[in-house]
Formats: sequence, C-alpha cells, structure tokens
Amino acid sequence: MRLRALLDSDALGLRLLGGEDELDRSVRGVMTTDLRDPSRYLSGGELVLTGLAWRRDAADSEPFVRILVAAGVAALAAGEAELGTVPDDLVVACARHRLPLFAVNESVAFATVTEHVVRQVSGERAGDLAAVVDRHRRMMTSGPAGGGPDVVLDLLGSDLDLRAWVLSSTGRAIAGSNLSGPALPAEVRATLAAEHLAASRAGRRGPYRATVDGTAYSLFPIHGWGHRPAASGGGRGSTVASRDVRETVLSDWLLAVEADAGDWPDERLDLLRGVAQLIAVERDRRDAARTVRRRLAQEVLELVQTGAASAEIAARLRVAAPVLLPGLGAAPHWQVVVARVEWDEVGGRPAGPSAEEVRGTRAGEIDGGPVAQTLLEEILVAPPPSSSDRGHPQSSGPDQSDRIAVAHTGEEAIALVPLPAVSAEHDGSESGLHAEALLEAVRGPLSAGLSDDGRLTLGVSAAVHSAEGLRGALEEARHARRVAAARPGRVCAAGHQELASHVLLLPFVPDDVRRAFTARLLDPLRDYDRRHRAELIPTLEAFLDCDGSWTRCANRLHLHVNTLRYRVGRIEQLTGRDLSRLEDKLDFFLALRMS
Repeated sequence: MRLRALLDSDALGLRLLGGEDELDRSVRGVMTTDLRDPSRYLSGGELVLTGLAWRRDAADSEPFVRILVAAGVAALAAGEAELGTVPDDLVVACARHRLPLFAVNESVAFATVTEHVVRQVSGERAGDLAAVVDRHRRMMTSGPAGGGPDVVLDLLGSDLDLRAWVLSSTGRAIAGSNLSGPALPAEVRATLAAEHLAASRAGRRGPYRATVDGTAYSLFPIHGWGHRPAASGGGRGSTVASRDVRETVLSDWLLAVEADAGDWPDERLDLLRGVAQLIAVERDRRDAARTVRRRLAQEVLELVQTGAASAEIAARLRVAAPVLLPGLGAAPHWQVVVARVEWDEVGGRPAGPSAEEVRGTRAGEIDGGPVAQTLLEEILVAPPPSSSDRGHPQSSGPDQSDRIAVAHTGEEAIALVPLPAVSAEHDGSESGLHAEALLEAVRGPLSAGLSDDGRLTLGVSAAVHSAEGLRGALEEARHARRVAAARPGRVCAAGHQELASHVLLLPFVPDDVRRAFTARLLDPLRDYDRRHRAELIPTLEAFLDCDGSWTRCANRLHLHVNTLRYRVGRIEQLTGRDLSRLEDKLDFFLALRMS
C-alpha cells in the first residue's frame, strides 16, 4: 500500500504533519515501539507507531529520526496521548530527514492502525494472500469460538502449505496446526527455543534459521505488547515492548515454521510477520487473564509478610481456592515457589542494543521481579506430574495455566501453588512440585536466554495444609532458593528436601573461608593424584559415602581391602587427619561439598 492511502481512512483519523512529497512511498509492514533505538527490529518499509515514551527532551528527536531513516522505514506515526500534541522538535527532525510524519489521535488505538495496515498490505499480494490474513484476523478476534492460534496455523497449513507451531520461550507447545502432522518432540521444541533465545540475545534480526535433525526451521519472534500501556490510543492492544531486551527475550513467544525462509520473497516474509503480530494479540489476552490470579497471590503474600492473623490469611485462601481449582470441592494444600533473576552488573552488557540504549538505564539495573514473575508463570504452566496428582486427573480440573498465582516483591517472584488435598492415608510428605523436575525441561532454553550475564534461581517449599504453615513455607522456599544460588550454573533450583543442616550452612560461609578450608584439606590429595594417578579423592568420597565401611567401600571401588587401607593411610599421612575420628570425617565431608 501507499502512504497516502492512510489518509483516506476515516477510521484511522491520521493527520499529516510533514512529508507531503513522500506519500507515494510503499508500506510493507508496521511496528509499534517506544525503544530509543528500535533498529534491530526494523527491516525497512515499515510504518513505525510510537507513543513518544522514548522522548525526554527536545534533543532526543533528532537521533531517533536518524535511526529510523537509516533503517529505511516508510513513515513515522506519533501518538498524542502522552504529550497532548506531537512536539515541534520531532516535526522539524522529520522534515530535515524527509521522513513523513503522521499524528495519531488519542482516541485511536495503535492496534487499529496495525490491523488496517496488515490487512491493506496483504491485499496487494499475489495468490490471494489477503484472504488468508483476513481470515486469520477474524479468527483471532472472534472470541473463544474462533479457535485462537490453532486456527491461524491450520490456515497457514491449508492455504500456504506451511507446517507451523507456536512455542513459548522455554519450548512449551502453545499451539500447533492440526495439519502439521505429529507434534514436535520435546527435544526439538527445546532446541528451537534455545536457538531463538540465543539469536535474540546476539542481536540478530529475525526470522532466525535453525536446523534440527536435518530439518530446517524458520523462527519468527512474537513480541508481547502487553508490558505496559502505550502512550497513544487508549484502546486495548495499544501497547509496546519498551523493556530491556534481556527481559523481553525471556518472555517472547516464537512462531516456528518448518521451512527455510532464507530464499523467501519479501511478500511471504511480511505475511508471516503479520501472522506473528496477530498471534501476539492472543498472547496479550492470556496475559490479561492472569491478572486476577496475580492479584490474589499478591494479597495473600502481603498478609503473610506483614504478620496478619492466620484466620485472615485462611479467609483469603478460601477466596483463592475456587478461582484456582474450581469444581474440586475440597480445600487444597498449598506450596510456595520462590524465583529470582539476577544480571551481572560488570561485563553484563548484552549483545546488540545495550540496556542503556534500549531504556536509558545502566546494565544491571533491570527490575528483576517482573522478569522472574513471567518466567515462573511459564515454568509452572505445565509442571511434570507429581504425587499429588494421583487420583486427581488433570481433565477433572481447569487448564494448568489457570492454576498459577504468582506475585512479585522486590527482586523476587513468589508463586502460590494449590494442590488438591491428598487422601487421608497419605502423609503428604512427598506431595507437590519438585525443584529439579520443574527445571529439567527448561534449563537448556533458559540458559541460552540468560546467556553469560544472567542467572535464574528457584526454591520450592514442602506442601502445607493450613494458613498457619504458609509463613514457614515462604521462608523455607527462600532458604532453598539461597541454597540454589550458591551452586554453579545459570539455572539452578533446590527443594525443601535439601535443607539439611550442612546445606543450610554452607552457602553462607564466606568464599575466601571456603576456598582456604578446602585447599588445606584437599589440595595435598589433588597434587598427589596428579603426580601418581592414585585416585585418592574418589577413594575418599566413596569411603565417606559408605560410612567408613571397609568391605562396602572396597566392593564399590572393586579393590582389595588391603589396597583400600593403603589409600586411606596415604590420605591420612598427606593431610595429618585420622579417618577413624568423627570430627575429621565431618571436615572431609564438608570440604568435598564445598569444592
């Protein structure tokens, strides 16, 4: 479509502020942004919609316009809701660089402009692709009966012969075409999600190309627009992704298409990007549906943290139970999960646009609470089966995503997870979620998204049966998360089962003390092993694990008892310790745990 066609639609109500001589430019797409530097998301020919949140003073307009012109955009449309009018400095900058500028009345939602452009651009493409996009739009906006993203993917399969799936940032299957054949295996989904996150963190421009088991895929990012209200329009959907790229990457969905888009014509690429925009509307709808559950979790958390009476907390839990577990008819047990996302402040600059370039803050100043909240919701959408599910089939309750209530306070995200009441003969000691099982399927993708400057740590409490136990469960989950934080790795978790006395104590020993203690006990053994290949360290570990039993340890190591006695004697000689003494055994045990 041509730019001048935008002025012909009364529904859009756009006013031209400059660039009358450039109205014959072609528009190939649309992008909504309030980033100070959105160049990584631009491919040329777009109508850029902005709410002007990037503008702090008049000096910001010139560099913003220069970036758009360098990226080859067709025009800029600025909303009037934030400032009441489009500032003169932006008008002057656009005129200087011959960039057409439109004003968007505050009564017009950016989503309305986006839909119009996508529909009109599609209308000029060969092969009746306009009909495909129009049907996509109608299906996605016609309510529950429309079928959501699955119907969109069915149309891609039937009309364009494309097998496609919508995946979350962790590789969870959100939607898939009935025409796409067998569902993507979990391993393939996790690999595609990891490729998508790694490419996004590296600053590459989508679609990303990946090959798994000899099959080529093209990955189109589905950016969420629901992070905060836009400065223009006021209508539903008029939102923008304006947070640090490290946050948005971890929560973006992706459209995975079984095809190599490297040789696609621009028309087909634009069509798939338009489909990704339409699916983003469904993502916003699902995010909005979590608002009530988030509020319930926040209210309960505030009561717990302020020391409210158990009766008051119990009353609030009774309100939450029917919302989270409708139809079960029994007061659930509860479990608390605490998560935290932290970013390195030194050397933590992500590839591509920096945090300062994206949102005007220094690297490391990301508000980790909302990021952790989004990730924890994603992790808990479909946790592995737990013992608490025995006798309570999933089909009898709501969709798993309706059982998530996650609040955030400071840098922490805190989930209140309801569990159906276990039977009377079951003590519930092992019921509920298990820390490592939660992260098993998502560790790979999230590690790629966290790259080399981020960490996710997670702690899980035991199940509690009453409001009185909820405060203790919260502290237990926090302790477990701190234990996880003391471990190496980008994605770590710990559960209440791991809170033995030495596990609780070790994370809080200063690093220099830990290093000195382990070096004093273990370095002589390591040096000896390097020189003589004597395997004293493995022998020590096995000996302690066998509780000092000579026979069991010799059998485990496939050694003669005399050989084992020689090695233990050598350990004692090198360290000056006596492995028959409880104190020395304990010191070796702790040193091995800290090494």
